[in-house]
Amino acid sequence: MTERPEPRPGIMDIAAYVGGESSIPGVDRIIKLSSNEGPFGPSPLASKAHETEAQNLHRYPDGGAVKLRAAIGERYGLDPEKIVCGAGSDELISLLCKAYAGPGDEVLYSEHGFLMYPISAKTVGATPVTAPEVDKTANVDNLLAAVTDKTRILFLANPNNPTGTYLPATEVKRLRDNLRDDVLLVIDAAYAEYVTVDDYSAGIELVDAGENTVMTRTFSKIYALGGVRLGWCYAPANVIDVLNRIRGPFNVGAAAMAAGIAAIQDKDFEDMSRAHNTKWREWTAIELGKLGLDVTPSIGNFLLVCFNADPDRDAAAADAFLKTKGIVVRRMGGYGFPNCLRITIGLEEEMRSVVDALAQFMGKNASGAA
Repeated sequence: MTERPEPRPGIMDIAAYVGGESSIPGVDRIIKLSSNEGPFGPSPLASKAHETEAQNLHRYPDGGAVKLRAAIGERYGLDPEKIVCGAGSDELISLLCKAYAGPGDEVLYSEHGFLMYPISAKTVGATPVTAPEVDKTANVDNLLAAVTDKTRILFLANPNNPTGTYLPATEVKRLRDNLRDDVLLVIDAAYAEYVTVDDYSAGIELVDAGENTVMTRTFSKIYALGGVRLGWCYAPANVIDVLNRIRGPFNVGAAAMAAGIAAIQDKDFEDMSRAHNTKWREWTAIELGKLGLDVTPSIGNFLLVCFNADPDRDAAAADAFLKTKGIVVRRMGGYGFPNCLRITIGLEEEMRSVVDALAQFMGKNASGAA
């Protein structure tokens, strides 16, 4: 047998992350509602800034993302010195696992949490551990009960993808207060900009309160910059120091930073996107509920829609039917919801189309007016 380099133990046990589908064979124009992308595309100001930077692509970017961190700090009233930027919040999640976990350690998250948590944990040789949810929502008591002497990181997606559920600020604080000080709490607030409920917090105050909490954010959702890979985290000085030691020297591209600065400064575009999302998320949830579907209440830019056990009208059959209409959504088997679909909130006509298609699938009349 020919010898060859072998990966470290555990690497081949990782199931590679699979993103949402973006095409249907034989269909030229599709309605893509599979990846929680912003339906309007990026702010025109962000697009212009990205195009302008094309003249400087021969230059290395600013390795410290100084201007971008300053813009983020100004937008949220944060100290730029406590911000690190990355190629999407995915990179920051991976860096945190690389820095704070390894073989023999455990990385904890709720049972229907983001799939990059276990992938990142396994990449560094740590063991991913899940805690049961209650009503598709992370549960503080169950998370605390799952903490062991080996726990090094606890990831909390808030709001959670794919359920759209959340923990109020008081519960997140209770979680932090009852965790050991040496367990890093990472609050993944990728969808925070969509939230309109009063009892939610993205976690900034918990970061400021100590040395053991991190908040991660992304430009891929409400700012619609998923294509340039841009994210950031706010963390105590001790964590920032660690992340800056292990991240790549030019881990964020110049065009991405230019687009991010313009996007985060375009408050009108953000407000418009949030208002649209709130209106059509609620409308879609109501209309799908009328069809007899189980729709989980969401504060993100998507809905988790579950079907019954009838094989003729289960999630797989619904997904196949939607594809005949040129509509792509996300199957949720990998997240522990084999009979559910996740549907991103798109443009008005797209949401009307998906509701009408599911009405046909369910044998009901098409939806009415908003």
